[in-house]
Amino acid sequence: MRAALCTRYGPPEELELREVPCPFPERGQVVISVKACGVNFPDVLLIQDKYQFKPSLPFAPGGEVAGVVNEVGQDVMNLRTGDRVTASVGSGGFAEETVADARRCLILPEKVPFDVASSFIVTYGTSWHALTDRANLKPGETLVVLGAAGGVGLAAVEIGRALGARVIAGASSREKVELAMSRGADDGFVYPPVPLSREQQKALSEEIKRLTNGAGADVLYDPVGDDYAEPALRAMNWNGRYLVVGFAAGNIPKVPLNLTLLKGCQIVGVFWGASTARHPRHAHESLQKLLDMIAQGKLKPHISARIPLARAGEAIRLLMDRKALGKVVVTMD
Repeated sequence: MRAALCTRYGPPEELELREVPCPFPERGQVVISVKACGVNFPDVLLIQDKYQFKPSLPFAPGGEVAGVVNEVGQDVMNLRTGDRVTASVGSGGFAEETVADARRCLILPEKVPFDVASSFIVTYGTSWHALTDRANLKPGETLVVLGAAGGVGLAAVEIGRALGARVIAGASSREKVELAMSRGADDGFVYPPVPLSREQQKALSEEIKRLTNGAGADVLYDPVGDDYAEPALRAMNWNGRYLVVGFAAGNIPKVPLNLTLLKGCQIVGVFWGASTARHPRHAHESLQKLLDMIAQGKLKPHISARIPLARAGEAIRLLMDRKALGKVVVTMD
């Protein structure tokens, strides 16, 4: 079978398409014939040796797949050969076949296509965990989303709207803001590229306050970090929850903690991957709920690019350069 492999840490253009042996399922595992693999920001970090988890070289990136069960290992009772499934695999998805823990597979409704099924686990799982488990977002509250046209950001916009919040989308271009508004955001703003001057940071805080009628954000979803963090924290409402989701803008920010005292707000970490390991049953139930909402048309993952396996590096490059709108998917056909 073919796989796009990271053989040494570096840029995505150095991924190598190779013939490799087909995988074999161990106890509790299944082999999936992959039809589509969603691309996520951890893939950017994995190939540069910058992520918390470090698969051994060589490895295929790609942490969420959709396809057909090709082979079933011992003690697997919930799946059969031929089942249409989606699964979180951590890595190994940029391949025509991959191995998955049977307990982490979800059977797909017939109306959900493979590309869509490969586009929700990480982004929607992260945003659902952030907004429900970590922030306890309530109907009528104001949710401000930074990076609102990226994978997790767009998912946060849709989920926030579905949960009854007023959603304000922040992004780096008007095109991205308009995409977020087409997916449920009530309003939006464009922020400048980093680095931000003190004047630009102050202007960003004032813009968020203006769009929240002077109150500030009840929940602020931040997957970008860098110079956006402090002005966003300064624009929190009393009892607000500032969600630290990631650092797509490049640098991990340092913020003055006296702001949490003055605002009476919380800074809340969001690490969905670790949460799924600690609470697998709850994570599975949450993903099943999200999949049902997708099947019902209540959530609609936005796929901006479908790229064949032979050009898989281009898919990661889109995320690395922050040019992806919604999700990018690698396809095997």
